[in-house]
Amino acid sequence: MTTTRTTIKTVTFTHPFALRGMDAERPAGTYVVETDEELIEPLSFAAYRRIATWIRLPQQAGPDGGAQTALIDPDELNEALGPVERADPAAPASPSST
Repeated sequence: MTTTRTTIKTVTFTHPFALRGMDAERPAGTYVVETDEELIEPLSFAAYRRIATWIRLPQQAGPDGGAQTALIDPDELNEALGPVERADPAAPASPSST
């Protein structure tokens, strides 16, 4: 039996974006991203391997507008977020060169 875990985080896009696996460009905003990982066994310490990354897309207006979850490439997600959105808010700011 394989042990899996799911981590959930929110990401915020400051500009419209599109990723492979999505049916259309999406507006700027905050989205939920889920990452599924499986435990690598047998090791003397816990280590996980990413097996899937999903983004939850809000319901679209119109008669066919159901909620959607799209399987995405996490590297493509980071690239689409860009350096500002990708930055860790807990990380110390780099010194300014004045």
